[in-house]
Amino acid sequence: MALTTPSLNTKIRRELWQMRGQVLAIALVIAGGVAVCVLSLVNYSSLVSTRAVYYDDYRFAEVFALLKRAPLYVTQQIAAIPGISRFSARVEGSAKLEMPGFEDPVSARLVSLPEHGQPEVNQLFLRRGRLPLAGRGHEVVVIQGFAEAHQLEPGDHFTGIINGRRQELTITGIAEAPEFIYVLAPGSMLPDYPRYGVLWMGREALAAAMDMKGAFNSLVARVEPGVPVASVIDNLDRVLDRYGGTGAYGREDHFSHQMLDDELAQLRTMATIFPAIFMTVAMFLLNVVINRLISTQRDIIATLKAFGYSNVQIGWHYSQLVLTISVIGLLLGVALGVWAGRAMGEIYMDYYRFPSLLFRLDPAWLLLLAIVTLLVAWLGGWQAIRRAAALPPAEGMRPEGPARFRVTAAERFFAPRGFSQPSRMVVRQLFRRPGRTLLSVSGIAMASAIVLVGNFQFDAVSLMVHSQFARVQQQDVTATLIDPVNSPALYDLQSQPGIRYAEGRRVVTARLVNGHREWRGAVIGMPDQASLQFVIDQELKPVSLPEEGLLLTDFLARRLDVAPGQTLEIEILEGDRRRVELPVAGITSEFLGVGAYMRLASLNRALGEGRLVNQVLLNIDPLRAQETYRELRETPRILGISIRQAMLDSFYETLAKTFLTFTLFISMLGGIIAFGVVYNTVRISLAEKGRELASLRVLGYTHNEVNHILLAEVAVMLVLGIPLGWLAGYGLSWAIITAMQTELYRVPLTITAQSLAISSAVVVVSAIASGVIAWWRLRNLDLIAVLKTRE
Repeated sequence: MALTTPSLNTKIRRELWQMRGQVLAIALVIAGGVAVCVLSLVNYSSLVSTRAVYYDDYRFAEVFALLKRAPLYVTQQIAAIPGISRFSARVEGSAKLEMPGFEDPVSARLVSLPEHGQPEVNQLFLRRGRLPLAGRGHEVVVIQGFAEAHQLEPGDHFTGIINGRRQELTITGIAEAPEFIYVLAPGSMLPDYPRYGVLWMGREALAAAMDMKGAFNSLVARVEPGVPVASVIDNLDRVLDRYGGTGAYGREDHFSHQMLDDELAQLRTMATIFPAIFMTVAMFLLNVVINRLISTQRDIIATLKAFGYSNVQIGWHYSQLVLTISVIGLLLGVALGVWAGRAMGEIYMDYYRFPSLLFRLDPAWLLLLAIVTLLVAWLGGWQAIRRAAALPPAEGMRPEGPARFRVTAAERFFAPRGFSQPSRMVVRQLFRRPGRTLLSVSGIAMASAIVLVGNFQFDAVSLMVHSQFARVQQQDVTATLIDPVNSPALYDLQSQPGIRYAEGRRVVTARLVNGHREWRGAVIGMPDQASLQFVIDQELKPVSLPEEGLLLTDFLARRLDVAPGQTLEIEILEGDRRRVELPVAGITSEFLGVGAYMRLASLNRALGEGRLVNQVLLNIDPLRAQETYRELRETPRILGISIRQAMLDSFYETLAKTFLTFTLFISMLGGIIAFGVVYNTVRISLAEKGRELASLRVLGYTHNEVNHILLAEVAVMLVLGIPLGWLAGYGLSWAIITAMQTELYRVPLTITAQSLAISSAVVVVSAIASGVIAWWRLRNLDLIAVLKTRE
């Protein structure tokens, strides 16, 4: 006999229609988990595919090296290094720009292009226009983000100050490049396209402007397949060391690539954690619903077996019911996830500068997700399905035996004699089936936890902003100098009109090494009594810098696997490239970026230098801000300027926008879970107690008293489940922020009363909506029909 028949198929369709509210609620919960997974997988697959194609088509380098100055004939030695397939010896520099109609300071990174055609490595994707022509030193190509910020088009003009010389520049093209997917100004942590961009110029013109004729100061290279990148880096360092090389590094240490890698790692995390939570709740709901359905169809199951249906056919019949619900949820989830994935993809395009986003969803991942979804749903109803298949016909024809009732100790404690009879009935019902009560409370707790997880990130972003831009950074402007200067030079800056206070510090590019672990970044020397920018701990209190040694952020300490008292080898990547060993004197926490801090005097002493600074923090008079910006722009020794308010605006436009969009999506899905759990709890309770409630109405109980018996049970579950949800939400939030830590940011675990209130409100509103439906059904209950039902 076939597994299914037309009669059983008709039965399934009728039952699905009769339970359409519960079916939809469960399907929406499943859809929520599937949607989060698809959203993450769509963005992950799309970003991975886009990056791979972009890197390959435009020959993104695998090795990078900066140096002071090397003659062009050195390229012959570089070409002889085993493993290098192609390379570009470039000139790089910086410029300060005067943009029409924009008064804030603007700076740019300059990169040279060959006189004819594209470079061998790190080629440009031209959106509009053309490359500069040979012999035209005033022509430049600008990066798309900068062009958008200033509404620039090919043919527009602006003024640049290159190596102290003013020059009129003409735009010939708008472009993107694989090495500038994520663009940062010196001293910044976030993109700021209105104030910082990338310009490409012809090699001869830029070399003349930077006094680099016949020389280069930057090299990018591609490595042959199968050749270890580390061996190429070692050989390249040996060649460039005598020319002031700062140490070659691989693609994994390239900042733009690293930021994209961090984002992909987070998407992988989100594709596993959130769907697991949603699927757990869906399993619970399916278990309860199918159990209830089978308990009411004992006689139907017995009749089917009496007509010759086998255990396998009965089991498959109810399995079809479960799988149909899960397929509905799966299809809804895939559609919602793809739609949300496209929306998030548009945000990523603003954040990461790709020519276009190749929208991808790996069919293998989608197939795996479908299999897991159906399997999890079936496991949710497996126990009830097995019991239905194993039910003997003779036993199924008899109604279930009445439960034995007795006054338990719990009832005496929670429902003393002063309680009304309806209230005593509520307490008795809760303790009559403690397992089901516990599952319902757990479902409500999980719903509350999901909403809390979605909303706590609003609090976290607010704390990140407050800590970084109100507590840590209290300067208005940060000026980065071309070369270190003596500390007394600060007095010249502070004497300028419009500058209220100036504070200097030293930022030294270095490689921190502990055995086989290393990190390429900067060591920051801060004055003893820093007042404009300092280090804080997790309680947002200033941390005193140690007299000697390094103060590391906890993320960096874990990456290097060091603890206070241990020693790190510091390879300075500038100046005389000295190596020093410094003790780790302390560890602190920061939410944005990572850092290695020292006292300014101790750092200069370790470098064997005097009282030098190369970065100046300024507080300025807001009434004279534009005048001060012009003065700083005209100062030859200043490389670049960053404004704190601009960084704050950039934070909200990039990182916070991505964060909060995803958070809003999760909160909406949390609300779906809340409604699904509470609605099914009320409907199942109503179905189980239909005869009892009808009997009470016939005995003279009022409609409100009967409602009290039904809905008070849900109210008790809410009172128990919401606080448990707060605890579960705290644990889930901790797990998520632990899994999503990156070098760019670490989300703090901060949960405010507002987030707790929102998570509770979503669950309560869902309960009220479900209660209204139950109230309406009770009001229209057909007493005669219900009392005729067989127990």
